[in-house]
Amino acid sequence: MSTITVKDGTTIYYKDWGSGPVITFSHGWPLNSDAWDNQLFFFAQHGFRVVAHDRRGHGRSSQAWSGNDMNGYADDLAAVIEALDLKEVTMVGHSTGGGEVARYIGRYGTKRVAAAVLIGAVPPVMVKSAANPDGLPIEVFDGLRKSLASDRSQFYKDFALMFYGANRPGATVSQGTLDQFWLQCMQAGLKNAYDCIKAFSETDFTEDLKKLDVATLILHGEDDQIVPINDSAKKSMQLIKGAKSIFYPGKPHGLFSTYADQVNADLLEFLKSVQARKAA
Repeated sequence: MSTITVKDGTTIYYKDWGSGPVITFSHGWPLNSDAWDNQLFFFAQHGFRVVAHDRRGHGRSSQAWSGNDMNGYADDLAAVIEALDLKEVTMVGHSTGGGEVARYIGRYGTKRVAAAVLIGAVPPVMVKSAANPDGLPIEVFDGLRKSLASDRSQFYKDFALMFYGANRPGATVSQGTLDQFWLQCMQAGLKNAYDCIKAFSETDFTEDLKKLDVATLILHGEDDQIVPINDSAKKSMQLIKGAKSIFYPGKPHGLFSTYADQVNADLLEFLKSVQARKAA
């Protein structure tokens, strides 16, 4: 397997396909880089080099007891980027991965970054507080932790329905998609998946978003039942200077999978515009 070992001894698995301008992909909770296979295959075939890693504790990366927080995730992503000496990168992140991209830029800047794409991403901050009265109550995330600790297998089967909008009338989500979600989730360590709930729900990315000084695209489903659009994408648009957005009516959180053709086309158009600006 393709792996690197980071400072605390954790082993991080990654895929590195194709050649050309670089795109990195950061996955959502509690999946792994296989979640991006539709995008990885498509863009590698369209002249891009695509790199995607399994977050620590997820997939084929080792299940570290510590470092399961946004700073740790961003540092692991930085280690992959530096080990492969990636430059002029377009960073794509879904859900928790969108937070990972934002925190990477907040900690490391954009010297290696050409553009950023946030898909169904958790920033600026999910949990409700005095400073974020529109957020989700902490009890929602406490409930996730309780369900995860008591019966994670059944929890993931139930969670998949909301993730892909399979619980909506007329939904046509395949059983294979739901089974794949469960399989990837079960590859995540219990401790890692448990800690990640706090990381994606309570981390405030406001200052990180303000440091995104590269071309940025925000994609979000308007029927996202996991990361509601009004308290995430729409607020991020106000914090990232010059950000562009595409909001998909009726589409779910996992739209990069169930509507891969549409998302890939929109991503490709954005990437071509980034390349055109570089060439001008």
